[in-house]
Amino acid sequence: MRAEELLPDHVNQADLNGVTVRKGTVGAFLFNARVWCDGSAGVQTRAAAERDIVDALPALRALGIFEVMEIRDAALRTLIEAH
Repeated sequence: MRAEELLPDHVNQADLNGVTVRKGTVGAFLFNARVWCDGSAGVQTRAAAERDIVDALPALRALGIFEVMEIRDAALRTLIEAH
C-alpha cells in the first residue's frame, strides 16, 4: 500500500478501530522521540515532547506500529509501555 492509498492528499485523517489517526502522526512521533531522547534538550522541551508522545499513543497503537517496530531506546520504551 502506498501512503496516498491510505490517506489521499485531500484527506487529513482516518478512523481506525474508533481512533482518529491524523496524517503526520508517525512523523511527529519520530520527531518527538528524538527530542525526548536528546540529553541536551531542555526540561520544558523534553516535557512537551513527552506529552505529545503520550497523546499520540492511541493512534500509533491503532496503526499497529508497535507490533512491527521495536523502540530501541530503553527509557523511551519504558515510557511508552507505562502508558
